[in-house]
Amino acid sequence: MRGPRGRLEAIWIKRVRRGPMDAVARASLHAGRGLAGNADQGGRRQVTIIDRQAWDGVIEALGGEVDPAVRRANLLVSGVRLAESRGRVLRVGGCRLRINGETRPCALMDEARPGLRRALDPPWRGGVFAEVLDEGQIEVGAAVEWADTADTKE
Repeated sequence: MRGPRGRLEAIWIKRVRRGPMDAVARASLHAGRGLAGNADQGGRRQVTIIDRQAWDGVIEALGGEVDPAVRRANLLVSGVRLAESRGRVLRVGGCRLRINGETRPCALMDEARPGLRRALDPPWRGGVFAEVLDEGQIEVGAAVEWADTADTKE
């Protein structure tokens, strides 16, 4: 049974380690590697994802608007909750991503905005990291939903 549908709100590519996060309207995903052109490739942390509801909690904790790009995640989704999702498979457009764990905030967050690390600290508020299971294109506006059990083939 599929859960509620959400939407891909934004895509960012970090072309070099510690470099800027470049917003793009569409991107290519490569199975077992990650986002084409992104500095982080392979391993268990191929794509990082934050959800809009959790980000709204960050904004509230900071007391003002903050561009979600400062979180340095690759994808911003709405309409799906990422908390406690380790091991689940998220479908973004036609591609599947296996959630491997929670992304914990690091000191870089306070360099971007004082207090950001603390605002991201509550469990799962900093987002998740995932591995790419399917090759394909994703674009802002694409449907996002949890894949059902029958749809989690390797």
